[in-house]
Amino acid sequence: QVFVTAPSAQEAKGALDEILSQGSKIKIGDIFQAKVKKITDFGAFVEFRPGQEGLVHISQFVPWHLDRVEKIIHLGEIIPVKVMEIDQEGRYKLSAKAAGFQSKEKQHG
Repeated sequence: QVFVTAPSAQEAKGALDEILSQGSKIKIGDIFQAKVKKITDFGAFVEFRPGQEGLVHISQFVPWHLDRVEKIIHLGEIIPVKVMEIDQEGRYKLSAKAAGFQSKEKQHG
């Protein structure tokens, strides 16, 4: 049994929904709002649940060739991501473009 107290019923429901979502199993196809934690030459690591991180490969941001991830995202930014694969070691491979990410940067070329 779980008891949640909050200043309002709406805040209590939000807290309860968050608690319940923590226990649900992550599946391929799930979409999350993720925080950019680290940017590398090959993509970005994002936290899509507290303590749960995954990689968005540089090819999974936009439908055109991107040479630098920093052109379209920044550390701390919140972006949508979709779980594309969970490998045998439990690592999450994510896609921003499959989750509807829209870059402010326009295609070059």
